Amino acid sequence: MSCASPLIDSFGRTISYLRISVTDRCDLRCRYCMAEEMTFLPKAKLLSLEEIAIIAERFIARGVTKIRLSGGEPLVRRDVVELTRRLGRHVGATTGPRLDELTMTTNGTRLREHAADLAAAGIHRINVSLDSRDPDIFRHITRHGDVAQVLDGISAAKQAGLAIKINMVALNGLNENEIAPMLSWCGAEGFDLSLIETMPLGAIDEDRADRFLPLTKVFDDLSTKFDLTRDDHRSGGPARYWRVGGSDARLGLISPLTNNFCDGCNRVRLTTEGKLYMCLGQNDQVDLKAVLQTEGVAGLDAALDEAMRLKPARHDFQIERGAAPAVARHMSVTGG
Repeated sequence: MSCASPLIDSFGRTISYLRISVTDRCDLRCRYCMAEEMTFLPKAKLLSLEEIAIIAERFIARGVTKIRLSGGEPLVRRDVVELTRRLGRHVGATTGPRLDELTMTTNGTRLREHAADLAAAGIHRINVSLDSRDPDIFRHITRHGDVAQVLDGISAAKQAGLAIKINMVALNGLNENEIAPMLSWCGAEGFDLSLIETMPLGAIDEDRADRFLPLTKVFDDLSTKFDLTRDDHRSGGPARYWRVGGSDARLGLISPLTNNFCDGCNRVRLTTEGKLYMCLGQNDQVDLKAVLQTEGVAGLDAALDEAMRLKPARHDFQIERGAAPAVARHMSVTGG
C-alpha cells in the first residue's frame, strides 16, 4: 500500500477523523466519567509532544482531515498550546498534507487563560462539556467544580472568536429538567448543543443504569417545546442534527445506545500513552508508540494498515443494572 493511501477499514469505511487524548488527567471528577479517587498514568508513560505530532502528521498524510484534541482535560497539559500550533499549521494548507479542522473538547475550567492562544494557533471551534448551569447541581456532578469558572471561560472563548458547541450528558434524576433551558440558553448565545447518552466506560462509584436517560425520550419532550427541523449538517462526528426554530442554534444527538451510529464510523482514537483504539467500546488496539520507538516513522504506515484490518464493525454498549462496563478503561484514557 502506498504511504499516501487513504485509511479504509475492512468494512469499507474511510477513516478521516482522529481523536487524540493528550492526557488522562482532569481537574474535575464527573460522576458518570470516573471514580472520585483516580490513579492516573505516570507522566513518563505519556507520549511526548513530539511523538504526538509525528503520529498525527502521519495520519494527515494518510487522509485524515479532522483532528480533535481531548483528554481528560487537555488544557491541564502545559505544552498543549504548543501542540496546537504545530498541528494548526496544517489547517487549510495549500501545499502538503492538509487538515480541514483542528478542534478541542474541554471542560472549560481553563479557557479564560488559553482561549486567545488556541484561536491564534489554528483552533476555530471547541466543544465545552457543561452538564448543568446550576451551581449546586454542577458541583454535585463534577464533585467539586465551579460553574461560574466554566461560564467565564466560555465567555472568553466567545470573545476570542471561537465557535462553541456545548456537550451535555443527559442524566436521569440529575439534569433532565435543565435540558430545555440549556437549549434556550445556547440559542440565545449562538452556541450549538449536543446531547449525549451516558456510556459504560470504566468503573465508577455509581450504577450507570440509575442515570441513563434515553435521548429518544428527551427528543420527544423537546419537540413539544421547540420547533425542531432535521438538518443535514455534519460536524465530522456521530451527532445527528436539528435546526432550532427562532435561533441560529443546532441541536445534536449522540445516542450510542438508542440509535447506534457505527455503520458510518469514520473515527479512531489515540490514547495519551500511544495506543490506537479503533473503537471506543472495544479493546482492539495497536501500540503506535512502540512502533515509532522501534521502527521510526517508516513503521507507522504498516501499523495503521494493521489497525484498519482490526477495526471492529461496532461497539456492544448496554446499560443494565449491576452490569460491568463495556471496557475497563475510562473515557479519559481513550479521549472523548
